[in-house]
Amino acid sequence: MDKSFLSWPFLEPRHGALAESLHDWAASNLAGVDHSDTDAACRALVAMLGQGGWLAHSAPGTSGLDVRTLCIIRETLAYHDGLADFAFAMQGLGAGAISLFGNAQQREWLGKTRSGKAIAAFALTEPQSGSDVANIALSATRDGNSYVLNGEKTWISNGGIADFYCLFARTGEAPGARGLSAFIVTPDRPGFEVVARLHSIAPHPLAHIRLTDYRLPASAMIGAAGSGFKLAMSVLDVFRSTVGAAALGMARRALDAAIDRVQTRQISGAPLAELQMVQGHIADMALAVDAAALLVYRAAWAKDSGAPRITREAAMAKLYATDHAQDVIDRALQLHGGAGVQAGNICERLYREIRALRIYEGASDVQRIVIARQTLGGS
Repeated sequence: MDKSFLSWPFLEPRHGALAESLHDWAASNLAGVDHSDTDAACRALVAMLGQGGWLAHSAPGTSGLDVRTLCIIRETLAYHDGLADFAFAMQGLGAGAISLFGNAQQREWLGKTRSGKAIAAFALTEPQSGSDVANIALSATRDGNSYVLNGEKTWISNGGIADFYCLFARTGEAPGARGLSAFIVTPDRPGFEVVARLHSIAPHPLAHIRLTDYRLPASAMIGAAGSGFKLAMSVLDVFRSTVGAAALGMARRALDAAIDRVQTRQISGAPLAELQMVQGHIADMALAVDAAALLVYRAAWAKDSGAPRITREAAMAKLYATDHAQDVIDRALQLHGGAGVQAGNICERLYREIRALRIYEGASDVQRIVIARQTLGGS
């Protein structure tokens, strides 16, 4: 694995030390994880990441989130095991609103997510509202000192296994995005139902959930009423560039696998690497990896340096890194020939795992819209 990027000016020595330590830990601990039962594997990974101290970075106490650290961790975990990256990322995303805006009582959840003793989820998407957050329909109606929630969420990561959900609902203070609020929802109250478990090409714990007359105290609201859209966008602004980092880790793994393949596979008595066309593929893959890394760590550095928002930078990082990781992985698979599509081959696994990253937390075309609006001076 090429680690020269750790000396780039975007990063500090502590980031390099973290990357080296996590790489060694992952190599020793992740190879033996049984993925046959996705729920059990995810629970085990959360516990392992908590015990290893890595989840402490997903929801820091008083020091705030260091986005470069999040990116280093996601890139390294994704290089080794896509589900381990998922487990780490969802702990951070699910607890993100609490980390950034939660009160003292709500922040008690963070000790549990940091230690791996509680699993978090981020419940934003609905059957008729994916990237169009302003059209969320799940309602939260005030009733005395409580709110009563009714509606559905879908494609919820960690759905069905989470101990709490950071859920966004319409409280109606104003039309559209200004009428949304965030709540901490636990599955142990009456009215919470997992309607279906959803299955994807790269197995993750996913679910469609329904709330029917689900009552919770008003104290479960995160931040102020009507601030839900701002909360959601602030969390995504932090974590979107980390999706690019995860894609970068997968691309690096594919590039390493391709290099090993072309240097050891013989054709007509010589290694594949001696063919000029193969060298061209390797060059394009290396270029894509470095360009993605520059965009990812530029965005993370900007946020850590005090930029209030990195909407444009994060969108560029996610779009370029995820789209080009798909291409890098496809080229690596092609260079492996038939072995590349064999179940269990690293390229086959990466080919399945990368696809979802181009969709969740804002699909590629949504990122293009964001970049265009920011570039043209829009909102």
